[in-house]
Amino acid sequence: MADATSEDDREASTLPSCLGRFQPHSGGCALMKSEQRLKSALWFAIGQIVDEESMRRNINATPQFIGALTELVWTQIENVAIDLESFSHHASRATVTTADVLLLARKNPDLQQLMEAFVEERKAGAAGANRRGTGAGRGRGRARPA
Repeated sequence: MADATSEDDREASTLPSCLGRFQPHSGGCALMKSEQRLKSALWFAIGQIVDEESMRRNINATPQFIGALTELVWTQIENVAIDLESFSHHASRATVTTADVLLLARKNPDLQQLMEAFVEERKAGAAGANRRGTGAGRGRGRARPA
């Protein structure tokens, strides 16, 4: 008896966290299924990334490693979601904005710098797209080049 933890205990520890929030007749089952699908998709994506890196570096990664990494990433995603919701509620908003995401990155200056550059690039691209098509020669009835 090398392992004192039963198989049922191990399975229970990997169940989605929404089980603790499950309430009959409140759509909890649909929430659990949705969360399971998301976690499965995350596991698959992480598995793909780990496989690519393993091949590139000529090392092996066990399925247990991929599972543990998936749990770590899932927990981080849950914590980030809670923080973003808190920031938006503190600002009396129901929607998370880019300002909330940038606030979340404030403790990592390199990440914050990358994210700010990305946001500025997207804003500049959106502003450029809004200006296109409004200049002279773009009115109704004019032939457009093919």
